[in-house]
Amino acid sequence: MESNGKPGTRGKSEDLPTSTGDSSRFHVAKVNNANENGSGPDTRITIPNIEIDKCEGPNENGDKNSSTPSPNIGRLSENNTYVYDPKLAKNLYEITREALPRLEHYKDSNSVHHAQRPSLDALHNDDFYEKVQKEKEEENIELQGKIIKFGWLDGVFMRCLLNIWGVMLFLRLSWVVGQAGIGEGILIICLSNVVTLVTTISMSAVCTNGQIKGGGVYYMISRSLGPQFGGAIGLMFTLANSVAVAMYIVGFCESLQTLLKSFDLIIIDGDTNDIRLVGVITLVLILVLAIVGMDWVTRTQMVLLIVLVCSQIDFMIGTLVGPKNEEEIARGFVGYNSEVFTDNFFSQYRYYEGTEHDFFSVFAVFFPAVTGIVAGANLSGDLKDPSSAIPKGTLLAILVTFLSYLTYAFMIGGCTLRDATGSVDDYLKGLQLNASNPMVFVTNCTEGACEYGLQNDSQAMELTSLWGPLIYGGCFAATLSSAIASLVGAPRVLQALAKDKLYPFIGFFSKGYGANNDPVRGYVLVFLTSFACILIAQLNAIAPLLSNFFLTAYALINFSVFHASISKSPGWRPAFRYYNAWVSLLGTLLCIVVMFLISWWTALITFVVVITLYLYVSYRKPDVNWGSSTQAQCYSMALRSVIDLNDMEEHVKNYRPQIIIMSGLPGWRPPLVHFANLLVKGLSLLICSHVVPEETQQREIDALTKRGHRWLAHHKVKGFFNVVGAKDFEAGARSLMQSVGIGKLKPNMLLMGYKSEWKKCDQEDLLKYFNVIHAALDKHLAIGIFRMPTGLDYSKKIQDDDLIAPENERERKRRKRNKKVLSRNDSADQLSSDSETETKKISSSPVGETLKKKNQTALRSRFKGNIVPRVERTPLDLEGNPVPQDVVDSLMHFKRKQATGYIDVWWLYDDGGLTLLLPYILSTRSIFAECKLRVFSLCSNADELDQEQRKLAALLSKFRISCKDVIVIPDIMKKAQVSSKIEFDAIIQDFRVPDNQVTEENKAMVISDSEYNALKEKSNRHMRLRELLKEHSSDSTFIVMTLPVPRKGSISAPMYMAWLELLTKGMPPYLLVRGNQKSVLTFYS
Repeated sequence: MESNGKPGTRGKSEDLPTSTGDSSRFHVAKVNNANENGSGPDTRITIPNIEIDKCEGPNENGDKNSSTPSPNIGRLSENNTYVYDPKLAKNLYEITREALPRLEHYKDSNSVHHAQRPSLDALHNDDFYEKVQKEKEEENIELQGKIIKFGWLDGVFMRCLLNIWGVMLFLRLSWVVGQAGIGEGILIICLSNVVTLVTTISMSAVCTNGQIKGGGVYYMISRSLGPQFGGAIGLMFTLANSVAVAMYIVGFCESLQTLLKSFDLIIIDGDTNDIRLVGVITLVLILVLAIVGMDWVTRTQMVLLIVLVCSQIDFMIGTLVGPKNEEEIARGFVGYNSEVFTDNFFSQYRYYEGTEHDFFSVFAVFFPAVTGIVAGANLSGDLKDPSSAIPKGTLLAILVTFLSYLTYAFMIGGCTLRDATGSVDDYLKGLQLNASNPMVFVTNCTEGACEYGLQNDSQAMELTSLWGPLIYGGCFAATLSSAIASLVGAPRVLQALAKDKLYPFIGFFSKGYGANNDPVRGYVLVFLTSFACILIAQLNAIAPLLSNFFLTAYALINFSVFHASISKSPGWRPAFRYYNAWVSLLGTLLCIVVMFLISWWTALITFVVVITLYLYVSYRKPDVNWGSSTQAQCYSMALRSVIDLNDMEEHVKNYRPQIIIMSGLPGWRPPLVHFANLLVKGLSLLICSHVVPEETQQREIDALTKRGHRWLAHHKVKGFFNVVGAKDFEAGARSLMQSVGIGKLKPNMLLMGYKSEWKKCDQEDLLKYFNVIHAALDKHLAIGIFRMPTGLDYSKKIQDDDLIAPENERERKRRKRNKKVLSRNDSADQLSSDSETETKKISSSPVGETLKKKNQTALRSRFKGNIVPRVERTPLDLEGNPVPQDVVDSLMHFKRKQATGYIDVWWLYDDGGLTLLLPYILSTRSIFAECKLRVFSLCSNADELDQEQRKLAALLSKFRISCKDVIVIPDIMKKAQVSSKIEFDAIIQDFRVPDNQVTEENKAMVISDSEYNALKEKSNRHMRLRELLKEHSSDSTFIVMTLPVPRKGSISAPMYMAWLELLTKGMPPYLLVRGNQKSVLTFYS
């Protein structure tokens, strides 16, 4: 409502009273008389409305198909067999509107396969017959060729085998046995596989708890632990796999270079340039293979797997055949021998490549040989049934590779020496001198370093094989298959990450091409990253960092299962039952331990990266709702906290104002909401409430609730919004005061705007407003009545939606799809309240009739992304024009820093200290940092003025509340000036009636002569307060005064409102507050 007066003027800062004399903590000034200034302007502010305009838009009745039953409907025959009757199927929908259970009802609402079941309104209400035909705008993807989907064998099992059987199998397994011995080597293999097995079990639980889409590990972690962890892992995983492509290719080039050198062949310089050339050519070929399609990738990997298996068979046969010549014996390959097995069974850790090795260092070297368990999961979007294929294929791959590693450790440890000179002469010499132990000289390394044997020769498996070149082929197959898997997997993770829009500027990579939605753009990015890394040609330094990146993903997979299990969310129902929360927690800890064993400094770097990305995504607050265990845990923690709070006894030191505001929609009264937010500032309960007619449908209430929460979130008001249906404002307020909150977490203070048009409004409305004050006091709630010089109600001045940031892309697309239909949310979006006198008027105009603002649509269309950008725009009035600057200033009054001035506290009566506590809280806020407290109080005896001043100053000192002045008013009972009496009589003249005209029906709404005379002294006291306020506080920044209590049956609504009008008219921002007479301040520790 508009004000019918002008705002009061403020004095300049130099006109403010200043203290003199001793600059002590408290300055006491005496006040002996009152100044007779004229009255300020009259300001009109309305109370919160309860009216809405209902939209007669169409209602959803669900998808007709969703209500059509299956034709398999029948009856039991006499022999208890089921006989189907198609006629029953045809007639079922005619007698019920219920929908039978269907999978499509539970699909994502954005899915083209989603089916809508009948709403509760459609089933419950007799007059709910209208149906809504949803028009969905489907993206037309040109399908070229057939869609390729893989099963568990070729999609998961084969790819995991190729990644786990890496170059470590051929180049490092023999070294591990040489260092740790067969016994501890087997222990290292077992411990490594324990980590991957536990992780796979956890991954199986996660991927069977619902449908898994593209994105693999990123998708699982983000949907389980939320976008923060998912976003961090997704970006790290993409980068790690991109660099891993280069690492594997460089490994292939180094193996090829070693093979060429054995034949004395070089390409350019036999060094890094050869690696660069061959590496780039290999990378280009792999990129072409990936772009051609997953079908060809699978075929290529099948060939590589065959080569890899053949090389292992070659090794096993070679160990059984034994050494083929004396040269192999001299290099340490002696065939199966019990003495060799015994010697190699125990550990013999040595200094190697700059490190003095022990069990843990050897474990750190070997562990990367068992990673690669997520190779199948990374292609989750290309699997026919990811929930079944990922557990089955990955677990079987771990079993096969675990058994193969165990077998190869026994085999190579039982037939190969730890050290050998490689000299045939040494062997022949030993054969001649000691036939029983011909290897005595071959193993003697005292005269020079031994170059062969398990400890020294990384090509020990090639030595023991039947045909050495096939082992090289296995190395090539292992490196190339890993490179292909990384290049194919990384873009898919990036594509899923881009679709979720957790980071800016990556949406470009969300587009897919072809029938399989291949991430070609991601392929190019990974190619460029790998190309740059290949040119370095030395990647050993970052290999531990990559391993830690992968281990972080494993740790979070395990932690997600533990977190989801302890949160006990009903939505955590994995089909894979063979998991345990505490085992998953153990897996998490094991992954972290292994990270530090591999490299403590890379582990620290990894943690820093994860935490940084986590905080960044948290700061951006992505607009996603994935039902993560983090959300479930948040609910559990909140519930436990509320229950614990309920068992705690209240203490005055822990008092916090918990406020319920009769605000209507928050956008209607921004100053009132911002002021209340200053009092709680996210540290206490704040509830904005809105009363609507009781016949309002639930869908409209839900839409209003969503609208209110959106406003609060945009304006950074940490509070709640509640809508209640009631027959009128009084009934709604009573209902809110009784029912809002839970346990100890419920309001203890009611805050309302001042009803500035009380003299003109309907008498019933005034009485209801007055009764709400009585109701709050009856409920033992504190009550505050707030008044602004320019008014509080802007519902008829501005479009509150203009204060909300543009809608996000997802909402924009949904509106576009439904542009010909007024959806439920759209119809409720335009619901607005006018005044209580219009409660029966229902508007049927759609939202477009209310907000026909092209500039809104144009501005919203510029923002593409789930992150809603914050914008500051000039609010528009109802005609679409910018509102004047003075209105904007009033709207944002409590969002801007206040000028130097005073917060005047008129602590008239002891209400428990709330009148003093609230202004103290305001003084601690940054916007009131330049304002000092001044405390005014009353004195019943002028002779004791000094003593009363000192007592009050001492009390404030004990409360540890610093103030500029303590001022005691000694002559409050002095007769008011004539001008004040004339002003008061003018306020109430329309309500004065003789006693003989008072009836039971109107006595609460008129001021009789008897009442006027009975309350003459009290009225005089308020007139004196008016004079004192004009003298001392007319130029203050803010005023807080104790609210007079209306005694039941002793005062009418007009008389009480006249007192409030006297106290607040023409004054600065003003809060009348009354505590519930219980102490909220204490000076005890």
